Amino acid sequence: MSASRRTFYITTPIYYVNDRPHIGHSYTTTVCDVAARFHRFLGLDVFFLTGTDEHGVKVEKSAAERGVSPQALADQNAAEFQRVLQMLDFTNDDFIRTTQPRHTLQVERFVQRLIASGDIYLGQYEGWYDEGQEEFVPDTRAKDQDYKSAVSGKPLVRMREDNYFFRLSAYQQRLEQLYDQQPEFVRPEARRNEMLGRLRDGLQDVPVTRTSFTWGIPIPGQDRHVLWVWLDALSNYVTALGLGLEPHETDLVPRDRARFWPADYHVIGKEILFFHAIFWPAMLMALDLPLPRCVYAHSFWISEGRKMSKSLGNFIDLPTIQGYIDSFSLDAFRWFLITQGPLGSTDTDFARAKFIEVYNSDLANTLGNSLSRVVNMIGKYFDGRAPEPGSHTIEGFDWPSITRTAVDHTIAAMARLELSEAMDAALGLVRQVDAFIDATRPFTMAKDESQREQLAAVLYQCAETLRIASMLLWCALPNKIEQAWRMLGQSVEPAAGNLRDLCTWGGLKPGTMLTRGDALFPRYAEQKSE
Repeated sequence: MSASRRTFYITTPIYYVNDRPHIGHSYTTTVCDVAARFHRFLGLDVFFLTGTDEHGVKVEKSAAERGVSPQALADQNAAEFQRVLQMLDFTNDDFIRTTQPRHTLQVERFVQRLIASGDIYLGQYEGWYDEGQEEFVPDTRAKDQDYKSAVSGKPLVRMREDNYFFRLSAYQQRLEQLYDQQPEFVRPEARRNEMLGRLRDGLQDVPVTRTSFTWGIPIPGQDRHVLWVWLDALSNYVTALGLGLEPHETDLVPRDRARFWPADYHVIGKEILFFHAIFWPAMLMALDLPLPRCVYAHSFWISEGRKMSKSLGNFIDLPTIQGYIDSFSLDAFRWFLITQGPLGSTDTDFARAKFIEVYNSDLANTLGNSLSRVVNMIGKYFDGRAPEPGSHTIEGFDWPSITRTAVDHTIAAMARLELSEAMDAALGLVRQVDAFIDATRPFTMAKDESQREQLAAVLYQCAETLRIASMLLWCALPNKIEQAWRMLGQSVEPAAGNLRDLCTWGGLKPGTMLTRGDALFPRYAEQKSE
């Protein structure tokens, strides 16, 4: 791969092994997977990272309750996350675990550098602690939250401990400048405004070690002090690239991975934004490392109009996800997540009725039906071979211009991580094909031999537009679009990185054999109970 190709680095948060995979993990990883696939197809040098966060008091407690070691519990749950990644056909380039030597070695070196620079110092903490978030909560914010977790609602814990502190307050001004000079550092806008509010409240130094448990990376030379899980976990974004290694240590991380830093997108849930948008950039500043381009904090899924809860029975867990995949296909599940998901600032309802509505409208009635209609008509009227495009045009349908605009719109929206907008632009081409068929009525043209040339031009334009639309839709619907390519007589290798070339008008060669196949997305009707 040429070193001159522009890089694209996208990350999920690393997922905590004390939790089982669910809709939240699936959603964030799907967002990153769609973006990674698209940018690879576009020709960028892509690195897509995910993994597991395996240290901390919650893992230590859970392991003790189960009578196993923390490492054994971490191994078991990390394997489950890796299984789910395969089940959902994600294309991550690496899976990092915070218990791996390649990670712990680099974290220890980062901490040594921060102690040497004075950015980490020994002190004492007395105050409130959110055990679920593993977050130290200032007194004023604890009071505002009625001394409860802002995320889980559970009571905060009062604690007093000798700790090493990170000198976060020293980076107040530089962080304010960052937010002023790079307004898109945190997106969406509502999340940025939240962090501006935290900055206005003033930053306090943050304890970055604990002495009340042992499962974690110890401070070098101070085994009694275990690193705070957030300093440990956030480092994964650079340890996976080997930024804390010496040039000769290529056995741990390939040396050329350093080219991917800084990240283009850290995609996270909004509940962990402070750590990524305040603490992480300050830590990078202290280490004299470049900052990521954007921290994108999406909102939450709710279920059937209510907050997800296992007790309410509306939790979208792995068996529920598998049920949707079995009934509708993996691609349909991906489509719903990225076109309907909470990538913006408001939470989104995962409702079965909505899922079926979107599936039938977008996938069965639009994409699948349009492809079948066009391929079937070419099969019927031209023995299955792509006809000659000719010069016949219909007023209002300048297809080379229409497709070029849609391609540019999709690429620009994907660069901004506006996935729903990008896919709407791509599917919009399919909708316009349907409108074109309604306007030209090729099935009526076919009855008049004198309109044979016009019929050929119309059906060529339909098939060629669907071919271009399919290129743009592949990142979201990879399995079904590859089936569509076979129907359209196309041999495509997205790894070649030639998306723009493939989206150039005229790529469907006359005479290409088109093949009727099974419906991409059969229309779904909910079975009524007796």
